[in-house]
Amino acid sequence: MKYVSRFVAIILFVLFFGFALKNDQIVTLQYFFGYQQSAPLVIMLLLFFIGGAVLGALAMVPMIYRHRRDLSRHKKTLADIEKEREAAALASTQAPQPDSIRNT
Repeated sequence: MKYVSRFVAIILFVLFFGFALKNDQIVTLQYFFGYQQSAPLVIMLLLFFIGGAVLGALAMVPMIYRHRRDLSRHKKTLADIEKEREAAALASTQAPQPDSIRNT
């Protein structure tokens, strides 16, 4: 499986490298308020891809923190249940206590 994944990675690298070599034309992006930026097409695509990946990662941050908080709460609950189970197992192995005798 390791060789297959490396082979696929090499094929993808060659394809993307060929794409980069074929698309080296200068493009101009027109922004608001008359701002323009000129760069090769491949650079523009790479920048927008990286920007999208960063925005996607930032969008996942609240969910990751929520899952970590839930995980720590579940671990604490599990530890409490384990303590109760150990206490119950210890109590079941001890001899029963005698009833108190009342003199009336």
